[in-house]
Amino acid sequence: MKLITITRNTKQEKRFNQKMGILYTKVTYIKKVVLGIIPINTLHKYRETYYGKVKDCDKCVLNK
Repeated sequence: MKLITITRNTKQEKRFNQKMGILYTKVTYIKKVVLGIIPINTLHKYRETYYGKVKDCDKCVLNK
């Protein structure tokens, strides 16, 4: 059994973009995990657009 693994999880989030307004999109998180349970840190997160392009999540901010 490996001690440190890398997992990829996708969940739907509510985001805000200046041009489009409120946007519901699937965000994929790539995390480093110890023993398959405890997440250490997030390596990268990205989202896929309606047209199939992959964008970094730093372009849009969370809606509060």
